[in-house]
Amino acid sequence: MSADTIPLKFREKLGYGLGDTASNFFFQVFNLFLLYYYTDVFGLAPAAVGTMFLVTKVVDAISDPLMGLIADRTNSRWGKFRPYLLWAAIPYGFFGYAMFVSPDLSATGKLIYAYATYTLMMLAYTAINVPYSALMGVISPSSMERTKVAAYRFICAFSAGWLIATFVTPLKNLLGGGDEEMGFRLTMMIFAAISILLFWVCFATTKERVHPDQTGSNVRSDMRTLFSNGPWIALFFSGVFALTNVAMRAGSTVFYFKYYVGDDGTPIFLIFDKTAVFLSLSTFALIGGVMMTQVLCRRFDKRHLMIALTLGNAAAMSAFYFIPSDQYWLMVAIGSVGTFIAGPTPALVWAMYADCADYGEWKSGRRTTALIFSGAQFAQKLGLAVGAGLSGYILFLFGFVSNQLQSAMSMAGIRLMFSVFPAVLAVLSAVAIVFYRLSGDKVHQIERELAGRR
Repeated sequence: MSADTIPLKFREKLGYGLGDTASNFFFQVFNLFLLYYYTDVFGLAPAAVGTMFLVTKVVDAISDPLMGLIADRTNSRWGKFRPYLLWAAIPYGFFGYAMFVSPDLSATGKLIYAYATYTLMMLAYTAINVPYSALMGVISPSSMERTKVAAYRFICAFSAGWLIATFVTPLKNLLGGGDEEMGFRLTMMIFAAISILLFWVCFATTKERVHPDQTGSNVRSDMRTLFSNGPWIALFFSGVFALTNVAMRAGSTVFYFKYYVGDDGTPIFLIFDKTAVFLSLSTFALIGGVMMTQVLCRRFDKRHLMIALTLGNAAAMSAFYFIPSDQYWLMVAIGSVGTFIAGPTPALVWAMYADCADYGEWKSGRRTTALIFSGAQFAQKLGLAVGAGLSGYILFLFGFVSNQLQSAMSMAGIRLMFSVFPAVLAVLSAVAIVFYRLSGDKVHQIERELAGRR
């Protein structure tokens, strides 16, 4: 056994995972609170916000693959991907904070400010998260070790998600003293500082171990290699549907509990209201599901697991349309079951992307790790933008008016956004995985043959 194929130490797996903790201090806030912040706090129209989320993806369509191409061609004493964890951390934290500064501008000025800061934040997110994700593809040549790293990554990510879901509402209320703009601004200042430090920890504790020969590299051949990678294409479409589902459901959560359940912010446990308790317990269940990843992977093929778990989560989400508004604890129970079922899926899918990098190298002789993960990240951001954009349009089409008693029609729209619509998207995500043709046996064969070539 070579030094590069021995099991990774706990310190390195945890250090890598803390990088996604850093990402989720913004990612989860955007999922859960950004649509609410822009409409109910910053005062933008829902349809305008939905348009912004979609229009700005034009920038991502260029920046994500460009960053992948740049990262694959980077050569430094720290490797190809790790340097970006060091260099891009401060811009990432700064622009994430700037989104929540809430300047006193006209309606047009506010919309321009939102476009500018959101776009700059997405560029900073690309600059740090494409290399961060690609790092998992070269941290070990072993698919099983990468799956373990992915599990650590998402335990850390969802732990941050739990902190966001549990503490953002009480923290912004405490720091703002009743002023939501001030509360969000100070909360995001704290999260920005923590994110910068955690990315630096990730840089210091990780190592790149796969070093393919990239001589004769050119953009055209790299793009041809990417688009001939059938398993990657299947994951790309699955990711778009999955993240559209995630964004729509997460973005509608605050609306669902505020307007349908009637959560007025009154604590039901210590300082936590109904929304915070629901999100907290659901995220705990999600972390529990992630912890089952390795156990499940030892018994089942990753592709079959992804399909079964995604369909199970879809069933749990669709059930919410039929739950009466006064059955809060039933909502908590079903929500926790659904997130426990979904828990292993993010770790599985990112490990599968790393397998796609192996497959591409095995098939073509070229390894385009960062380009593959940049495509994955674009699918993620496109799905999130489509989900958030559709949410804004759905609120508009169903007649939603912020901070008012909702009509029967607008209430139906909020309920559909939280249940049936995301469930349908989850089913479409599972259908896309059917076309992912890399079995466990094939992955092991590719590993052996690549090891021989190297």
